[in-house]
Amino acid sequence: MNIAIIPARGGSKRIPRKNIKSFCGKPIIAYSIQAAQDSGLFDRIIVTTDDEEIADVARSYGAEIPFIRPKELSDDHTATIPVIAHAIRALQEQGDSIDAACCIYATAPFVRSEDIQNAYKALITHHKEYAFPVTTFPFPIFRGVKRDEDGNIEMFWPEHFATRSQDLPEAYHDVGQFYWGKPEAWLNGTPIFSKAATTVVLPRHLVQDIDTPEDWLQAELMFKAVFPS
Repeated sequence: MNIAIIPARGGSKRIPRKNIKSFCGKPIIAYSIQAAQDSGLFDRIIVTTDDEEIADVARSYGAEIPFIRPKELSDDHTATIPVIAHAIRALQEQGDSIDAACCIYATAPFVRSEDIQNAYKALITHHKEYAFPVTTFPFPIFRGVKRDEDGNIEMFWPEHFATRSQDLPEAYHDVGQFYWGKPEAWLNGTPIFSKAATTVVLPRHLVQDIDTPEDWLQAELMFKAVFPS
């Protein structure tokens, strides 16, 4: 079976109650649950959380809460892979036979069911352990500079000072919406950003990190422009 696993801990500090905060009219986690449902790919859609309020909201939108995540996997320093691995083990102990598991972040309102479907096709077609979306940087990273406390700058790659932008290779970054993975990859801690993964490309207007209140405001403005009601 295929499962969607949505991590949503309760201890967000920069944006309190971030995972269930209202985003354009409904709890932000609802967008991830809905995209998973609309994809038609999942036998189970679960939320792994340490928070009863988050659990109640997730249930109200159709997700399952088959266990409460332990506190040692719910702090600021816990990485994604151990959280997903824990969920997979818990489901396997309950008797589930898992073919693929998709981690969908709870604060990804731009996530679309068709992108989840396309990444799953890439995972299967390319026989990889992971598949996830990326997008392009808006500016050539090889022309990037670093700045010290006095305002002085230095190029990271000074050899490209005179290189035309159109002659530089395109660079991509992780979208931060979801990651498909084979259960063995999650359980073994295989790095996601490696040759074990394949990717699909999303347009930049569907990508927005939400880490600060300013990010949240920008994301809502973008969402209303991209998905007008």
